[in-house]
Amino acid sequence: MRVALFITCFNDTLYPDTGKAVVQLLERLGHTVEFPLDQTCCGQMHFNTGYRPEAVPLARRFAEVFAGYDAVVTPSASCAGMVRDGHPILLEDKLTDRQPVPMYELVEFLVDVLGLTDVGASFPHRVAYHPTCHSLRGLGLGEKPLALLRAVRGLELVELPAADSCCGFGGTFALKNADTSTAMLTDKLRGVLDSGAEVLCAADNSCLMHIGGGLSRQRSGVRTLHLAEILAATEGEPE
Repeated sequence: MRVALFITCFNDTLYPDTGKAVVQLLERLGHTVEFPLDQTCCGQMHFNTGYRPEAVPLARRFAEVFAGYDAVVTPSASCAGMVRDGHPILLEDKLTDRQPVPMYELVEFLVDVLGLTDVGASFPHRVAYHPTCHSLRGLGLGEKPLALLRAVRGLELVELPAADSCCGFGGTFALKNADTSTAMLTDKLRGVLDSGAEVLCAADNSCLMHIGGGLSRQRSGVRTLHLAEILAATEGEPE
């Protein structure tokens, strides 16, 4: 199976360790992962803010760069949703001679394609999972991330109160509606602190950045970590 990593511009710029964790994890599971150097933005930011004509060349380029792969894996539920749902709208019949890109968010690839829940991870910490809006409502990941976390050795999975409530980020929503975003974040932070978790994880670093900023400003001691980095971890395991 030819597998490619789509890192996304957000992760590439701010959270490169997440992309490294995806490669480390998939290689541990026996897969060779390619990283096409010509990849750029999927166009989600343009699409969501009304600049659809400007997003078309990005969608077209994405299809060209990732053509021929059996699976394209990304550690971003929002970008996976954009490629699957947004690109067909943008491109319409412009790519009728090419098959759609086989786009998978990491959890989908592990559980639905590889049929795995135990990926050989070890992470002895108390962890809460935040189901981001795109992962929960857009991709419908449901219990799959929790199944992966429950199989991690040493990990204590704790319940996050009001887990399915939005953290208030929403991309440009946090900028255009700062007061509302901050109020939503305050509710989410209360839930994280009430959970007693040491680590909060999710499938989107954008939401983790938003929540992590709030946790840091409160000096809570709770850290945020992408789900991929937990699944790639082997803490406490013999070398």
